[in-house]
Amino acid sequence: MTAPTAILITGASSGLGTALAKAYAAPGVRLALFGRDAARLEAVAEATRALGATVETAAVDVTDQAAMAAAVTAADQAGPIDLVIANAGVAPGGAEGADAAAKGRRILAVNLDGVLNTIDPIRPRMAARGAGQIALMSSLAGFRGFPGMGPYAASKAAVRIHGEALRVELRPRGVRVSVICPGFVRTPMTDGAKFPMPLLIEVDDAAAAIRRGLERDRPLVAFPWPVHAGTRLLAALPTAWANALVRRVMRV
Repeated sequence: MTAPTAILITGASSGLGTALAKAYAAPGVRLALFGRDAARLEAVAEATRALGATVETAAVDVTDQAAMAAAVTAADQAGPIDLVIANAGVAPGGAEGADAAAKGRRILAVNLDGVLNTIDPIRPRMAARGAGQIALMSSLAGFRGFPGMGPYAASKAAVRIHGEALRVELRPRGVRVSVICPGFVRTPMTDGAKFPMPLLIEVDDAAAAIRRGLERDRPLVAFPWPVHAGTRLLAALPTAWANALVRRVMRV
């Protein structure tokens, strides 16, 4: 498969998005980097330009459907985008407290609506060209609900299922779709987390694993494998057994 030379990445101003931008940056590569923080986004742009890439930025909130449609379309009109990585997301919020409901809705808005707002404008354009690749950022948390992570797990499960359907739908039209399900990655999102994070992965290693998986057109890019296997097994267990294990592991 030909390596992509025009790549759009959301959530590029920090964490995994920044690592992905740097992983793809090279001479002859054009990056369209999206993020909410204009100053941090420009710092990432400068770092990737130093690696030889041509870089453009868009300071936009992925939950703003109209703004995203305009920004994604403009990036594609400037030159056909080969790969879109809908990466922007927020971490689990508190399960309790006066603002818990608002936090939960924000998580769903960013992690689910943000993905839709990223890929919906580009899908018909790629399908019309008969070429392109779309990567949706889900999570291993999307295979099972965990205490304190309900909205987060729900958002990631929805993204995973939507991606599975899109792969079947768009494949005959020449568009490849992959779902990315990382385990715990060391980023500002996981700093200070108050729950167990087994086999925590360094962010550059996660970006490298994602790039390898997308280059191989894998339908599911899930890692690390022991956590992936564990979450799949947990989801397959009888509910009472799974709940008992979750309570034990999460210490609730």
